Amino acid sequence: MNIEALRHAYRSGALSPEILLRQCLEKIQDMQSSNAWISVLNEEQLTPYLEHLKTINIEDYPLWGIPFAVKDNIDVKDIPTTAACPDFAYTPSEHAFVVQQLIDAGAIPLGKTNLDQFATGLVGTRSPYGAVTNAFDEKYISGGSSSGSSFAVATGQVSFALGTDTAGSGRVPAALHNIIGTKPSVGLLSCRGVVPACKSLDCVTFFTTTQDDADTLLDISSVYDNEDIYSRHAEFSKKKITEKFTVGIPKDEDLEFFGHPEYLTLFKQACKQLEKAGAELVTIDLSIFLKAATLLYNGPWVAERYHAVGSFIEDTTKQCDQTVSAIIKGANTKTAVDAFDGIYQLAEFKKQCDKILASVDTIVMPTTSNHYTIAELEENPIALNSHMGYYTNFINLLDYSALAIPAGFTGSNLPFGITLFANKLEDKLLQQISHRYLSVKSWGMGASNMAMPPSTDSSTKQLSLDGYIPVAVCGAHLSGMPLNHQLTDRNALLLETSTTSKNYHFYALAGGPPFRPGLKRVKQGADGASILIEIWAVPTEHFGSFVAGIPAPLGIGKLETINGDWVSGFICEDYGLEGASDITSLRSWRDYIASLPN
Repeated sequence: MNIEALRHAYRSGALSPEILLRQCLEKIQDMQSSNAWISVLNEEQLTPYLEHLKTINIEDYPLWGIPFAVKDNIDVKDIPTTAACPDFAYTPSEHAFVVQQLIDAGAIPLGKTNLDQFATGLVGTRSPYGAVTNAFDEKYISGGSSSGSSFAVATGQVSFALGTDTAGSGRVPAALHNIIGTKPSVGLLSCRGVVPACKSLDCVTFFTTTQDDADTLLDISSVYDNEDIYSRHAEFSKKKITEKFTVGIPKDEDLEFFGHPEYLTLFKQACKQLEKAGAELVTIDLSIFLKAATLLYNGPWVAERYHAVGSFIEDTTKQCDQTVSAIIKGANTKTAVDAFDGIYQLAEFKKQCDKILASVDTIVMPTTSNHYTIAELEENPIALNSHMGYYTNFINLLDYSALAIPAGFTGSNLPFGITLFANKLEDKLLQQISHRYLSVKSWGMGASNMAMPPSTDSSTKQLSLDGYIPVAVCGAHLSGMPLNHQLTDRNALLLETSTTSKNYHFYALAGGPPFRPGLKRVKQGADGASILIEIWAVPTEHFGSFVAGIPAPLGIGKLETINGDWVSGFICEDYGLEGASDITSLRSWRDYIASLPN
């Protein structure tokens, strides 16, 4: 269900958006007991999106036909927004700004997902639509407040999902579901069309199964919005990591797992993995960050939640969650003096925290401190929720970027995760480090038991291709084709699916089986086309035997990719094109094979 895999399936004709959406809706129906969804679009509502796809070219729309879920505090046109409170519901006349960016890129919203009411909670149990269960064990919490979105991604119901994050709601559910949670810098993604929690701190977030998908989505959605007062231009830091980079790790006395010591072991293992990825570990003092975290709920910022929905909560004719109501009503005790006291205290904390953060490239910490059962949360909802946010509450207060990534499993097969954080607009720096980390070892995609595909990040490729030679294939060596075993038998790795530049003609050579293609480069501006290729990394020690097995008129030369890179790949001598069929218009060897009579 990751983006590139679906695009590959669409291009090859192995799948259509209509078939995929039908399969997604069947999954959603089969997993209703999870309580992950509040509303799902029906066939009539999905038809306009599908019809629109028929009018646009997949190559021009990076999310063409990609299904996604939307947390139900984010507007989708003509679909009720409830914020998990039926009495609060309204039906928006337009999409939230970020939803519109995704739809404009070709994505299809499947519906609205469950959440802790008014995005107040980190547990996923504070909803009249039911507690969202965990994808690995239904007795355990999903994490909140973006609970339904994380479950939908982890179980392959959608390719990605939108969440929100004020105190950790886009990171904790990711950790508890073995997926990636991207918490962008505050304001990087517009919050217009989002029910506010703390308007000055709220972030729209993404849940994905791969870092590549997270990278793609951030690039598409980081659009400045003139109508959002907190919108921020995507002026990302140009900072790049080299072969070695520095990572701050907390002192042992700053780590707290509330009676769950296995998390400490897993965190230490994650730190060792960062070292293998090139990190120099530097011990830092996390205590000042943790002190800043207490301001979010114990300080005056809870008044922002009251500003957003206080009048609704005070209306005795309306129904809302008692725990959520009690938390938000706590703002009634705060004064204007308290607000300024909090602002001054935060400024003092930030000055100290920024100095520590500036001494390293990033800081790593556990994403959350524990994993409770739903029954445990029901017995002690406020204290245990607070435990879940031990490592998360300070990030937005201090204006930092963060990325939650999988980091292993407990003995009970429950996921554990870590969070990398850095200064504002260093989001792409965190992406680079995540790619490095996951290139050493990954833990699959959600609850699917499927391996995470190799990264396409250029810095990771440079690191991991020592001892490998990239080779582009376009025919019988493609995944699933008759000669692909000549690559896999040599322990070659699939790096990416791509296309050539638009300067090639494509032929089906005479003879066979196996049937073989031929590529011929033409002059720029001639009637050429982009031809589907896969780029594989062949171990250096096996490259010679691989090339020796290539029969004439084929050989290995240099091919130009759509990105302008030149890689080793299959080329054909001119004499070999005698009697060949020109199949350039098909652009894909799979499409050619599928067109042949049985």
